[in-house]
Amino acid sequence: MDYTRLGNSGLTVSRVCLGMMSFGDPARSAWALREPEAEPLVRAAVEGGVTFFDTANVYSTGASEVVTGRLLRKLFARRSDYVLATKVGLPMSDRPNDGGLSRKHVFDSVDASLRRLGTDHVDLFQIHRLDPHTPVEEVMATLHDVVRSGKARYIGASSMAAWEFAKLQHTAERHGFTAFVSMQNHYNLAYREEEREMLPLCADQGVGVIPWSPLARGLLARPFDAETTTRAQNDFGLTLRYGNVDMKPVVDAVTTVAAARGLPQAQIALAWLLHQADVTAPIVGATRLGHVTDALAGAGVSLDDDELAALEAPYRPLPPIGVETRQGRRNA
Repeated sequence: MDYTRLGNSGLTVSRVCLGMMSFGDPARSAWALREPEAEPLVRAAVEGGVTFFDTANVYSTGASEVVTGRLLRKLFARRSDYVLATKVGLPMSDRPNDGGLSRKHVFDSVDASLRRLGTDHVDLFQIHRLDPHTPVEEVMATLHDVVRSGKARYIGASSMAAWEFAKLQHTAERHGFTAFVSMQNHYNLAYREEEREMLPLCADQGVGVIPWSPLARGLLARPFDAETTTRAQNDFGLTLRYGNVDMKPVVDAVTTVAAARGLPQAQIALAWLLHQADVTAPIVGATRLGHVTDALAGAGVSLDDDELAALEAPYRPLPPIGVETRQGRRNA
């Protein structure tokens, strides 16, 4: 496993981040694995050198954080040996003040997350989406105070328009608040719109990029007409994000390159992401041991220029997917 800095920060992370959304409570998320089922997967990742783990308060309505905290305490001798990230912002219930980025909810949420995770701090505290109802000054001041309180070491953001991210960073700079060190955005071979504005912005500002859905919810990990998985059958996000777009040419390109190399498609798709200069660490989810081994192996796959060109050639521009703006535009 290779390691690198998260943007311009001093924080070192593994080049692969294990996403913990798949672990928690199957009664809340149909494909989620309980702790005993999740442990072999997380153990394999740890033994393979992964030190970076990402979860969120909303995953299995808190159960993912519970499982994450228990397993990491079990598998690492010291808290300082791993980097733990969680998120805040998406609604935890339909009760007032149980979602968004108000000062009240952020402080309530970080305390609740720390209790579930069984730790006194997270290394990276991220806003899950931008709250269109909370002023950016309140958002950045609150996150700054969370860092000053010692409950988080760094802060990160997730999918939004590049101009919105620039506005948040400018607000932090103008007021002397803590700035974001990372952007967790939607980026993979099937969705490359981030190359237009967000990735150049992050590169210019020294912000680490940790893409979610590097395999496009599994779409890139199997031939286009292959039998779907349990998660695919129960994952509304797959249809919501990719169901109205012709993804077959992109998937076929991955299938062709993978077949020529004699490698699983997942390894090729992940290797492509890791060849992108602006990407720090893709966040890889797993529900089977093979998903972990593919992620570890994919980090070591080298693609030549012809293979990279073949993988990129079928892509066509898409509307924004996975972005919610302050102007109220909502996209999957």
